[in-house]
Amino acid sequence: MSETGTPSTRPAPVPGHGLLRDRVVVITAAAGTGIGGATARRCLEEGARVMIGDAHERRLGRSLTELGQEFGADSVAAVPCDVTSEDDVRRLFAAAADRFGRIDVAVNNAGLGGTADLVEMTDEQWSRVLDVTLGGTMRCTRAALRLMREQGHGVIVNNASVVGWRAQRGQSHYAAAKAGVMALTRCAALEAAEYGVRINAVAPSLAMHPHLAKVTSEELLTELTRREAYGRYAEPWEVANVIVFLATDYSSYMTGEVVAVSSQHP
Repeated sequence: MSETGTPSTRPAPVPGHGLLRDRVVVITAAAGTGIGGATARRCLEEGARVMIGDAHERRLGRSLTELGQEFGADSVAAVPCDVTSEDDVRRLFAAAADRFGRIDVAVNNAGLGGTADLVEMTDEQWSRVLDVTLGGTMRCTRAALRLMREQGHGVIVNNASVVGWRAQRGQSHYAAAKAGVMALTRCAALEAAEYGVRINAVAPSLAMHPHLAKVTSEELLTELTRREAYGRYAEPWEVANVIVFLATDYSSYMTGEVVAVSSQHP
């Protein structure tokens, strides 16, 4: 994919400053090189202990090995998790609490996209995207809240998308799911406030990683990149930086908010 931005316009990754020192973070869909993987790395760089989950067991194993070698085996653990399975979700959060003693932050990153005009979309396509993207976020939010309610503290960060606000052809199912994630974030935040838990979301526009490039056409990626004010897509770690901000005490007064991570203009 071509882009108008040049390498010199891209910022360097921000070094860690211990913003999550001694915090325990659970991240779904965290294997590989996407936003979840970048978030796991950024949390570890900020001093957290991290439990990663992913439905792709082989890729999850590779990520665990790589992160363990870089940050120490005691700092990171992994449990396979398909967020459409309530048993898997319960197992992931229980394993994190057993391994690290508590859960301070949950990052609900799992989602599923695809492109199909509504007139041609099947019920299965619709249901699958909604079940992973919205249903999975609900299950993980519920599991985290049950533990955090007992603790009396915690932070949840959901991964939404700007298509929850903005129309894009072929994305009815994904947009509906991400708009649902935004609404879920706001409603759950009101319920969670009474026991000291904050819930916010990020809404990225275009963060490039290999999986996205595989499932999205060159033409569409070029068009989406053209809409960005900087003439380039975001690096996954740039979205992860905002997730880290929402996970820390720097955002202590924020709950029920959806933060756009975007340079996109209409």
